[in-house]
Amino acid sequence: METQTPLSFWQKNKLVIKSFFIGFLILALLIPTFFILFLVSDREQRRKEVVQEVSSKWAGAQKVTGPFLAIPYYEIQKNESNLATTKKKYLYLLPDELTINGKILPQLRHRSIFKVPVYNSILQLSGKFSIAKPDKMPVEITLLHFDEAVICLGITDFKGIGENPLLKWNDTASNFETGLPDMEWLKDGLSDPIKLSVDELINGTNNFTINLSLKGSEQLYVAPLGNTTNVHFESDWSNPAFDGKYLPDTNTVTDKGFVADWKVLHFNRSYPQQFININDHAVAESTFGINLLQPVDAYGQTMRSVKYAVLIIALTFFVYFFLEIYYRKSVHPLQYILIGFALVLFYTLLLSISEYLQFGQAYLIASAATVLLISWYTKGIFKQWPIVLLFAFILSLLYLFIYTIIQLQDDALLFGSIGLFVLLSIIMYFSRKIKWNNVAAGQTIDN
Repeated sequence: METQTPLSFWQKNKLVIKSFFIGFLILALLIPTFFILFLVSDREQRRKEVVQEVSSKWAGAQKVTGPFLAIPYYEIQKNESNLATTKKKYLYLLPDELTINGKILPQLRHRSIFKVPVYNSILQLSGKFSIAKPDKMPVEITLLHFDEAVICLGITDFKGIGENPLLKWNDTASNFETGLPDMEWLKDGLSDPIKLSVDELINGTNNFTINLSLKGSEQLYVAPLGNTTNVHFESDWSNPAFDGKYLPDTNTVTDKGFVADWKVLHFNRSYPQQFININDHAVAESTFGINLLQPVDAYGQTMRSVKYAVLIIALTFFVYFFLEIYYRKSVHPLQYILIGFALVLFYTLLLSISEYLQFGQAYLIASAATVLLISWYTKGIFKQWPIVLLFAFILSLLYLFIYTIIQLQDDALLFGSIGLFVLLSIIMYFSRKIKWNNVAAGQTIDN
């Protein structure tokens, strides 16, 4: 009668030990994925530096504030020595009606491997000034020097001015000059003296039209200074972001461009139509407009895909582990390590290729290369094409699943939760056929 050789500690606990090893390996592979996150951030920062470099030579993001009237008055103040001094101050009067029509002509500037969206814009600002309630003004109307009034227009970056800005005040045409009166709430802009009287502001109409050719990079914002402000923007850029304090009332975005319209009332903002001084943040926070987004934010999507790295690595190892048990073929720990490195290398491939191609194409190339490499390696381990094809199919589904989650964005949590629940159900279904006690005893794995 033959006696059975007692199983060694390794044979008895091989499955448990390998399970702990795989779990440790999954956690260990998170270290290089964190380095890849830093690499993505570094490349994204490099792109921002390129954008700033191009913007510094072309023109930066533009913010148009105005027009508005600055009407001076003089205030007598006494110092510590009781000596009287005269200080010049301004009453700021915002337009009763303001209409801004803008046509934005975008283009892509290339610097190294990066593309920077810039634009030329043709803006027409029109409207009128009037005083409906003179008794409600913060300064007595008799103290105002209407003969010294100037009309002002705030502009962020003077390099973007393409042609001499033309002002038509009633029937008089003139050109703006650089610089603003001394004011705390707005620093940079254009101004032009105008002929103005109190009777015209109260009883008449003071119409204006400003034609402005303005260059900029990525963003174009305006401030709703009118009692009623109507803004119309149109462009052939097909991927805009409507940004700022207010969203457009109506907008149409197609592959050929966009059209957007805003209507903002003075009730919708936090500052009045006439004021002496104001918090500069109040006007800045009320601005709105467009942001010319890149057609695909490759770095943002790559960053999101790297955050799902632990999911890809864990599910791939689980599939490999179940194949190892199901087909009674032992896989060496070093082979798990090599497969893990291949899974991590996918993200560097994705990052580097997405800088030259669109993200979807880069994802397809990187995932296809990774699936082919690991499948070829699997053929050397299991020696059976059915196993290789099954594994390649499962790994391809995993990459497709992650890509779908990345594209969904807002619905990613719902879709991801449902997908993981389905995957867990499949794993539980097939694992129920495995005799775990026999596997743990080392009776079904070929050594």
